[in-house]
Amino acid sequence: MHELAARLRRLPASCGPVRLIGIDGHAGSGKSTFAARLAGALDGAPVLHLDDIASHTELFDWTGRLLTQVIEPLSRGETAHYTPYDWRTRRFGPPLPLRPAPVVLVEGVGAGRRALRPYLARLLWMDLPPAESWARGRSRDGEEQREFWDGWVAAERSHFATDPSRPYAEILVRQCEKGYEVLPGPAGTAEASRILTQSDRPSSLW
Repeated sequence: MHELAARLRRLPASCGPVRLIGIDGHAGSGKSTFAARLAGALDGAPVLHLDDIASHTELFDWTGRLLTQVIEPLSRGETAHYTPYDWRTRRFGPPLPLRPAPVVLVEGVGAGRRALRPYLARLLWMDLPPAESWARGRSRDGEEQREFWDGWVAAERSHFATDPSRPYAEILVRQCEKGYEVLPGPAGTAEASRILTQSDRPSSLW
């Protein structure tokens, strides 16, 4: 993981002074867990969860809010302030700061969307099939969220049909029994696959 982190640090800045790294994939594919581990390897890099940007009424129609609250300030080298959404109270909370760190991770469904890609230094895709991802997500959230998941699956299908992310990913990430397998994505270079474990086995990713 530290080898991947080191390579991300060496990328050119993509959003003002920030190397913005997108982590996309289907709901339930493990984006948040992977982002947390990668952030740790990046010495605590900030992580923006797109669940904080979306809402019940705007599952995917949040581009304007993301650009205004986050992307534009970071591109000027300023601390961004975004209003996180509370999925239980269905309200946006008080603003939270997001500093223009050398590397900032943006994780969530739609992190590789068309409007965001120009600001990304790299796009990673959690490579788990949709049906398996959604099954994991449903199991995680329980029966009380069944109705929400029914609506979510339809919305996610519609989003990726019109604004796909995977074809633009430079890196595919697959969770293994121990660690992650990292492969070149559709937009990356054709290199041998590598395994990243907590022991940080050396790798050459791109």
